[in-house]
Amino acid sequence: MIRKFLTSFVLLMLMVLTGMAQKTISIATKSNVLILETDKDNSVISTYIGRKLDNDDEYSAIQQLDKYVPGSDDLFNKREAYIASGSLNLLEPALSVTHADGNKSTVLEFLSVDEKQIDPNRKLTVVHLKDPKYNFEVALNYLAYFKEDVIEQWAEIKHQEKGAIVLNKYASANLTLSGKKFFLKNHYSGWGREMRSEEQQLLHGIKTIDSKLGTRENLLNSSSFMVSVDRPATEDQGDVIAGSLEWTGNFKLDFETFDEYYLRITAGINNFPSDYTLKPGENFVTPRLVYTYSSNGRGQASRNLQNWARSYQLREGSGERLSILNNWETTYFDFNDEKLSSLILDTKKLGVDVFLLDDGWFGNKYPRNNATGGLGDWQYNRQKLKNGISTLGKEATAAGVKFGIWLEPEMVNPKSELYENHPDWIIRQPERREYYMRNQLVLDLTNPKVQDFVYQTVDDIFKEVPELGFIKWDCNSLIYNANSPTLKNQGSFYVDYVRGLNKVLERIRKKYPKTPMMLCAGGGSRVDYAALQYFTEFWPSDNTNPFDRIFIQWEYSYYFPSIAMDNHITAMGSQPLKFKTDVAMMGKLGYDVKVNELSPKDLSFSQNAVAVYNSIKDIIWHGQQYRLQDPYENSVASVAYVNEQQTTAIVFNYYVSTLISPAITIPIKLKGLDASKKYKIEEINQYPGSRSYIDKDKVYSGDFLMKIGFNPQVDARRTSVVLKVTAI
Repeated sequence: MIRKFLTSFVLLMLMVLTGMAQKTISIATKSNVLILETDKDNSVISTYIGRKLDNDDEYSAIQQLDKYVPGSDDLFNKREAYIASGSLNLLEPALSVTHADGNKSTVLEFLSVDEKQIDPNRKLTVVHLKDPKYNFEVALNYLAYFKEDVIEQWAEIKHQEKGAIVLNKYASANLTLSGKKFFLKNHYSGWGREMRSEEQQLLHGIKTIDSKLGTRENLLNSSSFMVSVDRPATEDQGDVIAGSLEWTGNFKLDFETFDEYYLRITAGINNFPSDYTLKPGENFVTPRLVYTYSSNGRGQASRNLQNWARSYQLREGSGERLSILNNWETTYFDFNDEKLSSLILDTKKLGVDVFLLDDGWFGNKYPRNNATGGLGDWQYNRQKLKNGISTLGKEATAAGVKFGIWLEPEMVNPKSELYENHPDWIIRQPERREYYMRNQLVLDLTNPKVQDFVYQTVDDIFKEVPELGFIKWDCNSLIYNANSPTLKNQGSFYVDYVRGLNKVLERIRKKYPKTPMMLCAGGGSRVDYAALQYFTEFWPSDNTNPFDRIFIQWEYSYYFPSIAMDNHITAMGSQPLKFKTDVAMMGKLGYDVKVNELSPKDLSFSQNAVAVYNSIKDIIWHGQQYRLQDPYENSVASVAYVNEQQTTAIVFNYYVSTLISPAITIPIKLKGLDASKKYKIEEINQYPGSRSYIDKDKVYSGDFLMKIGFNPQVDARRTSVVLKVTAI
């Protein structure tokens, strides 16, 4: 107690002697803390983010440790918590404003701070800033999730100037990290090759990752990232920040090193070309940036985000999911009542929960027999479905399964009645040639009439099929020739489009809160936590080759929990059915196969696999995930899921070598077990007639399995092994 008093006294005297009267704001979670402080200019400075100190009084000393350069005005060393442009700070801003009088400079000074304990696990801290010249304010919001070690950050901008102002840039957050070196792990994509990973040291200048696509915002780059401090983090070692922007539209992430010791991360809506006009009295609320800090490598950062997502963000994140049989690869556009009735019976035979009717069920004047027409005309095709979709719903219910349906309600084909009747509902430049992606255009969701149409489309399907059990919501086109026929200020177009989409989804969820919905966008091109508050799951990629999917699912797992990932077994890839099934089990299981053409052994295996999956899915969905062995660096990839009680683990192991020579099998160290417990290991989900090399009666300590490991005996002939580790 005496030592703590003396430390506090010394710190207080130091502040008095240096004239640095500080206001310290602490945003704390279980293990970590973000410290903000005021400086001599009454600016709010981001002082520290990292592990919590034992003595809270010592945070105020951090600002005193910054290096001092004689003769410097300290401009480049000033780490404001939310940087405004046009005044003293010359680094990349979070905020750029044209005020009502035309002035482009903004200064933000500390006004006040509010704290609200929402519940035992969540605390909201709001830091109020104001420009001393203008009646212009910014509120920085920090929502801390204590148990999960996660923070959500966003800004609220408002003013009472004499006229409208223009927001030229309006980021959600600035984060300032200190360290000797910084390494960025980001992800680039294309159709069928989503979430390719690269890591690079951030040197001088700015690294920008952005999207200007309007829809399918993650088609080229992901809005999720990881930054390691001092050295590249591994799975279990290193200091790392993992973040993801919650926005279903154009985004911008800036990573700027400065002063040889700092990295500033600026994240938010892409302001190009989106100058947003804000009238007096209006509020602009930015999307949220969710992030976590880990001093124990990427694995802990991933688990922090996954735990947060399941508990707070993902729709029904702590609930159940439905397994699926999809008709797409069985029939494509060529089906009728008889074929679909047969597939409903196959759904029951296979043992999965939902029969999903994919694209091609709608359109009459322009029947949806291929991708060139009918999109937007959401009436069932009377030639294919003489009895309507309502009859299919009743047949599914009678068979003991649920009925699901595919929609792409944001889009329209030029060959459609909707296009003919409502040209003013379509995004396009009136003086430009129309450009089609997949023979379609995007509907103008900034228009309330279009919002009503999309909502009504979904509502009408529920009226026809009251027992509707699943919706697959697709989005395949980008926005070209961006222009709304009805929007007065085109500068707000890209923002208002996303807001319009969210309004529709909010209405749907208010009326149909429990119906599972898959977020699909030509593969995993629209995956963000803003959208996932409305959707129970997402489609990671149209590439269902299981070899490629191991890598795709591996990368998504850095930010998203397995319960959110839809993984289907298809004809894609030459791997054995067991390998395909085991890969698909690492998430939400689905099938896109011709059940009637499966061999007796394949059918028997698949039926048993569904039963096995049902017995372990709760651990896969809600357990803690540990990436055990990296597919990029090893011939065998391994991932484990461990339940909360540490009594059961499911371990997936895959042979991923492309070399002809056999793999050298070595023990794989498990993680997340209880060192003091005893465990048995058995192989599950075996193909009929195959032999297991695992001694299911042998007993191991958790300590042994985590320090020495276990050999799943995976090789070029035995390519996929699923283990169940059970405490005795």
